[in-house]
Amino acid sequence: MTKRKLWPAMIGIVTLPTLIAAQSVSVGAGSYSTVRPPECAPLPTELSKTSAVKGATPTNQWWSSLVWENYSQNLFAHPLGMVCHAGGLAVAYPGAGIDGKSGNIMGGAVSKTGDFVIGHSKMSQFPSSKLGGYSSWFVTVDFTEAGSNLTTTFGHGSPFVYGQIKGGDPLVTFSDKPVVWSGKEGDAVLGVTVRGNHYGLFGSKGSKWTGLGSSKFTNEGSKGYFSIALLPDKKAATFSTFLKYAHNHVVDTTVAYKTLNGRLETTYYFETKAMEGSGKGTLFALYPHQWKYSKASLSGQEYRSVRGVMKLSSGSSFSTSVAIQGLLPMLPAEGIADNARMRAYLTKEAAATKTTEYKDTYWEGKHLGKLATLSGIAGVMGEKEMQAVFVAEIRTRLENWLAASEGETSPLFYYNKTWGTLIGNKPSYGSDKELNDHHFHYGYFIRAAAEVARLDPAWAKKWGPMVNLIIRDIASIKKDDEMFPHLRCFDIYAGHSWASGHAKFADGNNQESSSESMNAWYGLMLWGEVTGDTALRDTGIFLYNTERTAVEEYWFDVSGTNFPKDFPNVALGMVWGGKGAFATWFSGDIDCIHGINWLPFTPASIYMGRFPNYVKKNHARIVEKREKGNDYNNGWGDLVVMFNALNNPKMAAKYIDENPACSLEGGNTHAFMYHWIHTLDRLGRNDSGIISTHPFTNVYLKDSKKTYAAYNFQKQPLQVKFSDGFSMTAEPGRLTVKSSDQ
Repeated sequence: MTKRKLWPAMIGIVTLPTLIAAQSVSVGAGSYSTVRPPECAPLPTELSKTSAVKGATPTNQWWSSLVWENYSQNLFAHPLGMVCHAGGLAVAYPGAGIDGKSGNIMGGAVSKTGDFVIGHSKMSQFPSSKLGGYSSWFVTVDFTEAGSNLTTTFGHGSPFVYGQIKGGDPLVTFSDKPVVWSGKEGDAVLGVTVRGNHYGLFGSKGSKWTGLGSSKFTNEGSKGYFSIALLPDKKAATFSTFLKYAHNHVVDTTVAYKTLNGRLETTYYFETKAMEGSGKGTLFALYPHQWKYSKASLSGQEYRSVRGVMKLSSGSSFSTSVAIQGLLPMLPAEGIADNARMRAYLTKEAAATKTTEYKDTYWEGKHLGKLATLSGIAGVMGEKEMQAVFVAEIRTRLENWLAASEGETSPLFYYNKTWGTLIGNKPSYGSDKELNDHHFHYGYFIRAAAEVARLDPAWAKKWGPMVNLIIRDIASIKKDDEMFPHLRCFDIYAGHSWASGHAKFADGNNQESSSESMNAWYGLMLWGEVTGDTALRDTGIFLYNTERTAVEEYWFDVSGTNFPKDFPNVALGMVWGGKGAFATWFSGDIDCIHGINWLPFTPASIYMGRFPNYVKKNHARIVEKREKGNDYNNGWGDLVVMFNALNNPKMAAKYIDENPACSLEGGNTHAFMYHWIHTLDRLGRNDSGIISTHPFTNVYLKDSKKTYAAYNFQKQPLQVKFSDGFSMTAEPGRLTVKSSDQ
C-alpha cells in the first residue's frame, strides 16, 4: 500500500541528528542500527504464528493479515476466498459475483458466514487463529484450544481447502440450507450446492456426513483429515475427478526458473501427501498470466476471478515460457536530437546537485533515481565531468544511508529482528509501522548503487555488502535466510508484488505503483550483473518479466480479455486481492491514476511499449477524460506524453520541442524526457517480437529499419545473437549500437 502525496514539499526534511544510544552492526564498509530511531513508529512485538513457524516470517503477502491480527481479514486465494474468525474458517467463491459497472472491478463478498464455515464439533469458539506454516503460495492456519485442534491449508490456484482435526470432527455450517445432489446421509463424500456454488465434501474413508436436511453437516468418524473443493460444475465426471485428488493434500509449493535463449522458463511445483491411497498430484487453476504462456494440459473447466478467467489443470507441476524483455542501463546517444540542448539540460541539473538535506526513503529514492538516469545520459554523451558530478552525489548520499554511526538516527537503516526487516529512517507512507512499500523505496537505492558500481567496481566491493542487505529485505533469494523472508514483496503464483506489509483490509492486499515494483527488479538485474552475482541477476530477470506479464494482464489488460465487459475504464490504478480499483491512495486525477503505474520513467520503462495499440487506446481515454484534454503542460502531462511516445513518438517529439521547459512530475527531468522521446522518434518503437541471448539489449523498429543496442558490462567483447538472425559484437564496458543496414 502506498499513500503517496502529490507534492514533495509535504515531506519532512532531516535537519540535525537526534542522539541515541545506537548499536551499530558493521556490514562491509557500511553498517546498520539495531535500535529503533525515535522517528520510526514501533512495530508489534509479537506475530500471530505457532512455534512450528521458524525464521523470518513473510509480510507483504496475500495472507499477511493472518500474522498481524488475532484472526484475519479476508484472504483471497483465488478462486476461493477465506476469512478466519472465532468459529473457524469461512469459505466463499468471490468469482460468482464479479462486475465492473461501478467503474471498479468488484468481486463477491467473503464475510464471516461465507458460503460455509469450517469448524470443530467440540469447539464453538477458538480464541485465535495463527499462521501454522506456509510455502511459496500455500498457507496453513492453526485453530487450537484445550486439546481441540483444527488446521486448514489452502493456496493460490487451488479449488481445495485441506483440513486436519484432533479432539473432534469436522463441522461445516452453511450460510443457507444446501442442496445435496450427490450422496446421502451417512456417506463419506457429498456433492452440494449453496448460494448457487457447487462444492465437494470429502470425508476420510469410513467416515459419514450427518445433519443432511439442516444447515450444519458433521463428518462423524473422521480419521483426522478431510477436504472441501469448489467444483466448476456438478457433473458426475467432474465430481469423480475431484474425488480422485481429494485426499492428496498439498504440503509444499515451490518455483524454479531459468533463462534459456532469451526466454524465461518457470516451473511451478505442487508437492502432495496422500492421506489415503497412493495417489499423487492435485488440481490447480492457472491465472491468465500463466495459461497464456503455458502448454499445460487444461481440462476446459474454468473459474471466474477478479484477475480474469482461471483455467483448471491437474498434475504435480506446470511450466510457463515468457519472452525476456531486454533492458539497458541507459538509452543510446543516437536518441539525442540536439546535443547542445541536452547539454544545457544536464548543466542545469549538475548545477543544482549538491548534498544538503536528506529526505525520507521514498523521496530520497526518487532523487537517487533521477541522478542515476542523468549519469547514464551524461555518459553516452561523453560528458565525463558532469557524469562525475552526478555519480559523486549518488555516492555521497548512499554512503550516508548505508552507514549507521553511533549516536546517529538519520539517514540510516535499522533492523527489526522480530519482523525480519530493514527500515530506513526517515520512513514514509507506513514503511516503518506497517512495512509498506519497501520494494518501491529501496528499488531506487539499488538502481543508484548499480550505477555507481558500473563505473567504480571498487566502491561496489566496499559498500556492496550493505546494498545486498537492502536487497535481501525486499527480495532475498535464500529460502533459509535467517534475517529476511524469501522474496518478501513478491507473490510467486499471482505473478506480482504486494505493497502493504500487513494486508489488513477487507479487500485483501493491494499494489498501486506496479511500475515502481518493476523499477526494483530492474535494479536487481543491474546490481547482479555489475557485481557478478548471476543468481541475483537471474532472480531480477524472473521478477521483472513475471511481473511484466502480470502488469499487462491485470493493470492494463492489453488484450482486452480480463476486465469485465461492463468495466468502463482501460486500466486500473490499484490491484487488490478482492477487487480492481480505478483509483490511487492520493488522488482521483486521471493523470495520477494512470501515471502511478508508469513512473519512474527509466530505460527499463520500454516494457510498456510492447503493445502499441494498447498505448494508443490508453492515451486516447486519458485525453478524453483529462480536464484540459491534450494541454499537457499541467498535472502529470509530461508522463502522459512520454507514455504516448511508446506508440506515437512523432507527437511526443513535437510537444517536447515546442515546450522545452514544460511542467514535470516530481521524479522526472527534462533531460530524460527529451532523451526518451527522441530515442523512440529517431530509432523507433520497441520491437518486442525479437529476443536475444543477452538480457541487456533493446531492439527498435522504425519503418523497416531495425536498430540493435546492447550494453556489455564485462571486460571482454561479447557476441550477442538476436532471434531474427542478427548478430553483433558488444564492445566491453559500453553501449554498442548497430542498425540492420550496417
